[in-house]
Parts: sequence; C-alpha cells; structure tokens
Amino acid sequence: MRRSEVLAEESIVCLQKALNHLREIWELIGIPEDQRLQRTEVVKKHIKDLLDMMIAEEESLKERLIKSISICQKELNTLCSELHVEPFQEEGETTILQLEKDLRTQVELMRKQKKERKQELKLLQEQDQELCEILCMPHYDVDSSSVPSLEELSQFRQHVATLRETKASRREEFVNIKRQIVLCMEELDHTPDTSFERDVVCEDEDAFCLSLENIATLQKLLRQLEMRKSQNEAVCEGLRAQIRELWDRLQIPAEEREAVATVMTGSKAKVRKALQLEVDRLEELKMQNMKKVIEAIRVELAQYWDQCFYSQEQRQAFAPYYAEDYTENLLQLHDAEIVRLRNYYELHKELFEGVQKWEESWRLFLDFERKASDPSRFTNRGGNLLKEEKQRAKLQKTLPKLEEELKARIETWEREHSKAFVVNGQKFMEYVSEQWEAHRLEKERAKQERQLKNKKQTETEMLYGSAPRTPSKRRGLTPNTPGKVRKLNTTAMSNATANSSIRPVFGGTVYRSPVSRLPPSGSKPVITSTCSGKKTPRAGRHGADKENLELNGSILSGSAPL
Repeated sequence: MRRSEVLAEESIVCLQKALNHLREIWELIGIPEDQRLQRTEVVKKHIKDLLDMMIAEEESLKERLIKSISICQKELNTLCSELHVEPFQEEGETTILQLEKDLRTQVELMRKQKKERKQELKLLQEQDQELCEILCMPHYDVDSSSVPSLEELSQFRQHVATLRETKASRREEFVNIKRQIVLCMEELDHTPDTSFERDVVCEDEDAFCLSLENIATLQKLLRQLEMRKSQNEAVCEGLRAQIRELWDRLQIPAEEREAVATVMTGSKAKVRKALQLEVDRLEELKMQNMKKVIEAIRVELAQYWDQCFYSQEQRQAFAPYYAEDYTENLLQLHDAEIVRLRNYYELHKELFEGVQKWEESWRLFLDFERKASDPSRFTNRGGNLLKEEKQRAKLQKTLPKLEEELKARIETWEREHSKAFVVNGQKFMEYVSEQWEAHRLEKERAKQERQLKNKKQTETEMLYGSAPRTPSKRRGLTPNTPGKVRKLNTTAMSNATANSSIRPVFGGTVYRSPVSRLPPSGSKPVITSTCSGKKTPRAGRHGADKENLELNGSILSGSAPL
C-alpha cells in the first residue's frame, strides 16, 4: 500500500473520532439536531479540504523526489562518464526517499572528486607551463576542458617530475659550464662581447633559458675559450722554452733569471706580454753575442748527433758547423738545423733509446768478457766473481732478445717510412753483426796470441829450464811453529829425492834454474821441487793452482841433473 493511502486511512479514523467527540459535546450542550447536522457538514467540509491539501502536498513531495532522483541519476551518469568510473548501482530495494538521499550523496561525492581532479590538473598545467618555459619545451598535451582520469593525472604527474629532473640536471650542467667559462675569461682577460655571453655571465642564473640549444651553445663557447686558452698556454710555454734556451746559450746569470721568475708560470695576457718582451730582449742580446750563441748551439748539435748516432759523413754534411764567419745567416742555419734535429730525435726517440740501451748493454758485455779472460779475477775475496758471472749470464740472455725486439721495431719503422734506419752511417742490424764479428775476431786473435805465447814459453823452459821460485804462503794456512817446519822440510826432501828428474825432450840434460819464474798468466806462483831439499807444494795447494795453469794453456816443468 502506498504511503498516501495509509495516511488517508489514518486521517479518516482520526476525523471520525473527532466528529463523535463533537457530537457528544453538542448533545451535552443541547444544540438542536438540525444545527448539529449543519455543524457536522461544516466540519466534514473542512476536513475534506484539509485532506485534499495534505494529499496534494504528498503528491507534490512525491513528484519532487522523483524529479530529484531523475536529475541526480542524470548528473551521476554524467559524472561517472567524466570521471571514468562505473555507473552507480543501488544495492537492494529501497524507498524513493532513501534512493533520492543516496543519489544526492553520491552526486556530491562525484562533484568533489571532479573538483579535486580539475584543481590538480590546473596545478600540474601551471607547473608544466613554468618548466616548459625554462626548458624551452612544448607543453604537455592534455584537454583542460574535460575531467582527467586517474591514469591521465598519474601520467601528467610523472611528466612534470621528469621535467623537474631535466631542469635540475641542465641547471647543474649550466652552473658547471658557466663556472668554467668565467675562469677561462678571467685567464684570457676576455670581456663578454655578445648578448649571449652577457646573458651567461652577467644575468641571474634562474633567468637563463635551459634549452638544449642554449646548453649546446654554452658547450661550444666553452670549447672555443678552452681552445684559446690552450693556444695561449702553448704560446706561453713556447716563449718560456725559448727564454730558457736563450738563457743557456747566452749564459745569463741566475740573479738575472730570477728577476723574471714571476712570469715563468701562468698564461694570462699580461704574462704572455711579459714573456714576449723578455724574448725580444734576449734576441737582441743574442745578436750582440753571435759567436757565443753559435758555439752553444754547436755543443747542442753535437749532443743530438750523438743521440741520433750520426756518422762522421752525416755530421760533415752540415757545412755551416765548421764555418767561422759568425753572421746572422749562420745563426739562422744553426737554429734551423737544431730544430730539425730536435724534431727528428723526438719523432724517433723510442728507437734511439732502444739503440742506446743496446749500446750500453754491449759495452757491459764486452767488459764482462774482458774480465772473464783475466786470471787475476780468481784472487777476489768479496764474492765479486760470482756476481759478475750471474750478471754476465743474464746479459747473454737479454742481449739477443733486445736485438730481436729492436730488429722488429726497426723493420716496422722502415716499412712505414720507406727508408732505412741508419746508425753510425749503416743499418742497425749490419752494425750489430759487425760488432759481433769484431768481437769474435778479437777473441780468436787473443786465443792465438795466448797459444803462441804458451808455446814459446814451453820451448824456452824445456831448453833452459824453469827458474825456482820462492813459494808464496797463504795467510792462515798453518801456524808458524818450528816443529811443523822441520817435519815439512823432511817430507819435502824425501819427495824431492823421489821426483828429482825427468827425461829431456831434446836429448840433453836440462838443469833447473836457481830462481823461480812466474807463470805467464800472472796468477799465484806454483811451488816446484828442488834437489836442495826445499819443501814441495801440498796436494791441496797444487789442486788449487792447477786451474790457473790450465786456463793459461801452459804447464811448468823442470828437472834435476841425472
């Protein structure tokens, strides 16, 4: 049953009770029946009008509720569509009044969400506009008339966050580049002369447009300034090198050099100007001291000739070196030659250093070879012989490796330059081969000389006999006591008697010379037995001296009369 019908029935019951109560009152008062009927009709008429009015009001309320529900539903559908959410669905059955209330509540909620999204969209657009103006980038494409979805807002927020990161990185890069530009300008004494340079240096950093084009222009400006700075530094360094060279050539005293020490560092414009003034002063002084300067250049030329392993013919090819007419033209020729030689040496420095290393190793090798043929080296007491043998063995291994390495590098260089690499007027490997051959021939000649000397000495001793020698005693072998001396003398006499003679080679009697002779090697003397009963060498001492005898290729011999 509808609510209006229920209200109507309840109203009728109430009115009926009210009429009955009025009739009772009228009857007690004594109102006539006709008047009571008349009054009842009047009351009924009023009640009817009242009920009609109440019914009309309820019907009006019903219509308003239905209309409100319709409006709310339409607006709710529109809001759900704008907010990109699912349409509202009422759960279960409910009254019109409750439905209208629920719809109004949902509409208010949707309106609030729409307002919040629109406000956030507006804020993000403002931020995007500000960042895009600083970064000179296009604005984010979004429809400001519609309500953005949650996903669209999230993407917009991410975009704005990316713009902030881009701004921060570009600003950091801009600040770093600006600092370097300012330093370069200060170093070069450069004043900003373009609008862009003034914007970079003089304007507020926050007002600078951080576009990719401006950052690229900044980098280009920095490269240009750094190039100018590098060129300026190179010029200043060249002037300093020229000053030092002129100082050395002119033999400028240290006191005078210290006077310009303040400009020997840095590369600012005033430093460059001061260096140029010093060079001009020294050049003028050089013209006044032509002979001294040319002689100093010649000393330097000789050093470069040595470092480049120039042969005598190559050195003589530079005729101005031997001229004695000290003119400005001669100085220019020497300057040009020293520059050419310096560049030549620097270009092939690694090869020349390798050849120099081989030369040093070769000299050390020859020194060890010479020491190895010297018998006196066996008398050392400090362990030098062992050290020399280790160094000699190491050098014998490293020297061929160094030669092979140099050979490979020189062959590569010759292929690249299409010419021969010359050391002392000949190819390096030919030079090395000649050195080895000369060393071999020298060893062969020394060997033949030793053999010839030993042969002559042997023949002389066999003809005339060897001279007896006073035995040399090593320190600390035996204590010098008379008893032991007598015992040794007795043993020596018996040994001398047993071994007092040999058969002569040439068929005659050879007598022992009364004076001992040193062996040709100059090593420790060998004690020989005599017929006079002098002591013979001990077995251990004889074994120690045997090495020296074999090295020198000779054996001492002697005999007593038969």
